[in-house]
Amino acid sequence: MPKKRKKPKTTKSGTVRKIVKAPIPEIPEKAEIEVEGADHLYREIRIDNVLEDSQGKKVKLKPGAEVDVTIEADEKDTTKQ
Repeated sequence: MPKKRKKPKTTKSGTVRKIVKAPIPEIPEKAEIEVEGADHLYREIRIDNVLEDSQGKKVKLKPGAEVDVTIEADEKDTTKQ
């Protein structure tokens, strides 16, 4: 069996700055995360505030939570530096 190759990746620290409530109940609320080390104008990202714990139960992030943001790509989509 071939060895599974790891994808190139980087991980940045972040902090949940606020939770944005959805105007419609069917739409999930968003967690706004400030990513450390990102350019000033692109520092915040918003994701659905839906995570899964180790038992598979749905959980949500709280404001002020410290998080890790990982960017991962297929090796074919990267170039040597």
